[in-house]
Amino acid sequence: MTDVTDRTTDKMTARTVALAIAMTAALATVAGCGRKAPLDTPYQAAVDARKEAERNKEPLPPEPEKPVADKPFILDGLID
Repeated sequence: MTDVTDRTTDKMTARTVALAIAMTAALATVAGCGRKAPLDTPYQAAVDARKEAERNKEPLPPEPEKPVADKPFILDGLID
């Protein structure tokens, strides 16, 4: 004779496994979203916006200022 708690545990285990698989699939899908190219600096984005405005004969945004020299930070090595 099968105990009721054994059947409940089996159903909960199956649900847990199914939920884990579904969550993994959802996370993999979301991780694939986004921009595939390298990110633009704010300066480069402003230069590109200015060039596009010239090309489309629209009013030009203000001339972007050149960025100052990059100061190294102690944690930069983690992302390089």
